Amino acid sequence: MVVDKPAGWTSHDVVARCRRLYGQRRVGHSGTLDPGATGVLLVGLGRATRLLRFLTDLPKRYVGEVVLGVSTTTLDDAGEETGRWDLSHVTDRQVRDAAAGLTGPIFQVPPMVSAVRVGGRRLHQLAREGLEVEREPRPVTVHRLDLEPTAEPGVWRAEVCCSSGTYVRVLAADLGAALGGGGHLRRLRRTAIGSFDLGAARSLEELEADPLAAVLSPARSLVDYPAVRVPGELVGDVRHGRPLTPAQLAISGTGPWAVLDTSGALLAVYEERNRATADPSLVYPAVVLATDAG
Repeated sequence: MVVDKPAGWTSHDVVARCRRLYGQRRVGHSGTLDPGATGVLLVGLGRATRLLRFLTDLPKRYVGEVVLGVSTTTLDDAGEETGRWDLSHVTDRQVRDAAAGLTGPIFQVPPMVSAVRVGGRRLHQLAREGLEVEREPRPVTVHRLDLEPTAEPGVWRAEVCCSSGTYVRVLAADLGAALGGGGHLRRLRRTAIGSFDLGAARSLEELEADPLAAVLSPARSLVDYPAVRVPGELVGDVRHGRPLTPAQLAISGTGPWAVLDTSGALLAVYEERNRATADPSLVYPAVVLATDAG
């Protein structure tokens, strides 16, 4: 389902609410949102939680506000102020040029308030203990970073389209640093994950009122991936998770591929494997959702 996460809730809070609401033990989400952020959060129920890793890889879209001239401990407005600069001399052209330098394939240092693990512990756990550790920069891709000035001096409305793993708050801080000072993020709202946007999202109140209306089929959840319907004689092989040739599945490209039965129900997700023991002439099931046991 596509949930519109409210401010003040953690992504885990939403999962816990859905676990109670749907009576499901296995519930997960794709793409953590910070407690102060709102917007699209994809939630999986039961067997469909195994599909979430494919949704995590989809590009994300956000809107928010970048406050130039003020840095914080958390890189957003939830943290304590750590520095202040007068950037009133910075022109609109300079801001947009700096944003252009943060577009495309770039490297980001994960913030200390993130869920990234270092030495077996999550960074936000270390941050709560007052610790700061070295973090390796990670490659991400910012497809689009559009900035428009607001009526408030030094505050810019940002629209971001980026790869999975991109921290928008780091973009805000790096933008401020590129302009000779600091910056932080506020009012972050995720507007889409892949094809799933706010138009499809349901508030928690809407879920409470009509839980089943929000649930999407497993096949619908993989709408951003190529899909193929297999004939009846191959359904058994797919259900048993047998490796198959691309010709048998009538697929091309690099995948992953959603494999459906003739009615359009999702049977499995197949992908190539880059392992020494894998046969390069075959594709393999990453997830088998439908089995002979039902």
